[in-house]
Amino acid sequence: MDLPSLEDLGSLNGKNVLVRADFNVPIDSGEIVDDFRIKAAIPTLRYLLEGGANVTACSHLGRPNGAPDEKYTMTPVRERLQELAPSVTLLENLRFNEGETANDQDFVNELVSGQDAYVNDAFGASHRSHASIVGPPKVLPSAAGRLLFKEVEVLSTLRNSPRRPFVAILGGSKVSDKIGVIDALLEVVDELIIGGGMCFTFLKAKGHEVGSSLLEPDYVEYCGGLLESGAPIRLPHDITAMDSEGKIGDPTSGGVVRQVGVEIQNGWMGLDIGPGTAAEFGDRIAEARTILWNGPMGVFEDERFAAGTKHVAICMAENNAAFTVVGGGDSAAAAKQFNLENQMDHVSTGGGASLELIEKGDLPGLNALRESL
Repeated sequence: MDLPSLEDLGSLNGKNVLVRADFNVPIDSGEIVDDFRIKAAIPTLRYLLEGGANVTACSHLGRPNGAPDEKYTMTPVRERLQELAPSVTLLENLRFNEGETANDQDFVNELVSGQDAYVNDAFGASHRSHASIVGPPKVLPSAAGRLLFKEVEVLSTLRNSPRRPFVAILGGSKVSDKIGVIDALLEVVDELIIGGGMCFTFLKAKGHEVGSSLLEPDYVEYCGGLLESGAPIRLPHDITAMDSEGKIGDPTSGGVVRQVGVEIQNGWMGLDIGPGTAAEFGDRIAEARTILWNGPMGVFEDERFAAGTKHVAICMAENNAAFTVVGGGDSAAAAKQFNLENQMDHVSTGGGASLELIEKGDLPGLNALRESL
């Protein structure tokens, strides 16, 4: 990628450095639920501080729509950051200013005022052409932070030179969200495993009935075309389903949960891959030497529909011969829920950014850094 590194900035002693971090962490009742993204920025912040720099960090948090909103204040993040890196100043939520998402030059000027250098360590936001991502490299010496550099290195290797067999596992809700990455992965993987809600559009394309399961009718033809092309796609052959009396996320609400094949009756909804499919997917994962996982196999937040996702995560963690990558987002949350995140080789901090880099090979934030050279 030829990105400028922290070392390329030279001596930073006494200089002011603006760091775009990704501190978009989950917060509940004013308390941080998961500080993974804050901790991930510490190596970059430590390097700058040890080099004598005066460090100001900035980040967005949630979607406050361009105006101050107490719900999205950076105060909890600032308090946690002070525990981890006491010398770092953290600005208020970037998205409190509508100029951030609009990539407004006046807001860029405000951010860089008094700064001598800029570091982008916000991989999870680098697929956005926002002011704090693409603006500063135009006017300041700029570099990629440690986290950003590692993310790009890992994901570019998957795209360009993976160890084989390379198995990718895609889940989540919609085919439409992942068409680009499906096409890109099929050019490089040895097998593409598909679960989650998106599998039902593929199953429909094969002529199966999917009941009340999530379905995107407009993409049945696309899925059918992929299957007819002979693409190395592996789909579920059994499903964990619930009838219409049940309520997702509330096991006490009643309803019947049972294992079915790939013909799902009207009124029943597929909510996880079945045990036979989980075992089959696990066998393929065990044989792989590079594994990318993005998207859960079911509604893992509900314990009744967590088994498929948990089995995939366990099989990845147990494959010590493979290089294992969790593509951020819900997959990272699932790995953490099952206490397996430390057994993966790389857990990405950016779900959407990870997929876009795999799909397109570049991101606006990366291009901005390269042009700053």
